[in-house]
Amino acid sequence: MSLLALLPGFADRFGRRIGFLALSLAYALLVAACIASLLMENELSLGRNPLANLARTAVEFARPSFLDAWSGNPNLEYRSDDGTLLRVENRREVERNYLAGLGEATWTTIRIATLGSVLGALLALPLAVLTARNLLAPRPLAWLAKGVLDVARSIHTLVFGLVLVGIVGLGPTAGILAIALHSLGSYGKLFAESIETLDMAAINAVRGVGAGPVQVFFNAIWPAVLPQFVSSHLYVWEFNIRDSTILGIIGAGGLGLLISEATSLFQWGRLSTVLLVVFLLVTSFDAMSRRIRKALL
Repeated sequence: MSLLALLPGFADRFGRRIGFLALSLAYALLVAACIASLLMENELSLGRNPLANLARTAVEFARPSFLDAWSGNPNLEYRSDDGTLLRVENRREVERNYLAGLGEATWTTIRIATLGSVLGALLALPLAVLTARNLLAPRPLAWLAKGVLDVARSIHTLVFGLVLVGIVGLGPTAGILAIALHSLGSYGKLFAESIETLDMAAINAVRGVGAGPVQVFFNAIWPAVLPQFVSSHLYVWEFNIRDSTILGIIGAGGLGLLISEATSLFQWGRLSTVLLVVFLLVTSFDAMSRRIRKALL
């Protein structure tokens, strides 16, 4: 093989490498600019006594509050600075009541994530059909559908939640709608990509016998993409379980409300208990979705 024949391939590889190095340099400059600007604004301070604060917080985190339901002081006394008795409480009873409320908040979080995910998937399905390039939907409709999906995906769930709390009021409804609107973008993208991987021969065969768009979808597209759709739904649902745990911060209810209360009152033992519940919840849904996805293969 002559040297001239090797030159185009060498030039192509060299060009790609130069492009990668240029992008890496630009990224490094961006990181340096971020650090330099924060240093100039004195915004990288760790505050006063960060190690002592970390140690104290770690000690409180190490003993989750739910332990008080069995080992708490049944006659805990609260006194003023001069020794005056203010009140006496049974820590075991108080913590058991808190755990009951924690169970209700967990159920609320599950409902928000589940119903929001289902609603988002249903809304995304027709938009995914319009944006899938291989289905050749009318271009204006495809652009409009893609625009809706891009906007929904670019706005965070908390932003949707803040707006919806002002519209529908406090409570789970705002959380469900916030999850649905943000998930709409993710579902639409995943569903459209699943449709674009289909073999067009089967779709064209159904079209060739005179089937309409609805018949084509339910006879050629839906059976082929259903396993991928279920897998995508489980993935987004699992993500929404995590996302919905913080929606209570803005008034949507659920575990987020308890997280907000614990952090605002510096109750790190209570926060540790709530975070343990979040961990168990997410781990359980992850294991369940993994089993279902494995069964679909």
